[in-house]
Amino acid sequence: MTSDLIARLAEASGNRWGLVTTAQAERAGVSRKQMSRLASLGAVVRVAQGVYRMAPAGDPRLEGIAARWLMLAAPVEPTTATGAPSVVAAGESAVVLHGIGGVRTGNYEFIVPERRRTRLPAVVLRADALTPGEVAVLDRIPVLTVERTVADLLRTRTPLAVVDRVLREAVRQKKLVSTDKFAQYLAPQASDHGLPLGDGRGLAKLLFQRAGVITLPPKNSVGKAFSRV
Repeated sequence: MTSDLIARLAEASGNRWGLVTTAQAERAGVSRKQMSRLASLGAVVRVAQGVYRMAPAGDPRLEGIAARWLMLAAPVEPTTATGAPSVVAAGESAVVLHGIGGVRTGNYEFIVPERRRTRLPAVVLRADALTPGEVAVLDRIPVLTVERTVADLLRTRTPLAVVDRVLREAVRQKKLVSTDKFAQYLAPQASDHGLPLGDGRGLAKLLFQRAGVITLPPKNSVGKAFSRV
């Protein structure tokens, strides 16, 4: 019986982390009572409110982001009117998913299309109207692109030392692939840093210099950029 329930859960999950929500389980014919029973037997592990893991434990940071994204995305439409996903990892969650930095506060950050409250602990929701071009999908989780992630850190007044480290790592790994997009996303913050209104390219150059990237990469490439570290 237990193996049959686990097989149903695995099919319902459909993700690489082996995570399943109680709502997914119920749709697969596995009741909340049965989930509790499986947890008591050690067949599944509760990792967050309403989320269980069947697979062996992986990176706890990635698992935490995935579990909370599942809970947030389950009750809403998968996409917004613009075609962008309704729940998108941002801030330090995006940094972790892209592998370009470590956790600062331990919060889980997501962007949603309109103001929304949640009781999930350590979850920060920010309302913004994203376009599909601002979003990538990593391990089935929608996440801001690297360019948009760095701009988002600056927009939310993340300490510049943190932005420096993230940008330096993004360039080192060749994950920042469009300086045009990067400059576009930075443009609204240019005047906050003593530059002409809308001068996103000037701000990009300033950030590259701060991060220790010797030259500003050519448009749409980081091929000639390099770091001192």
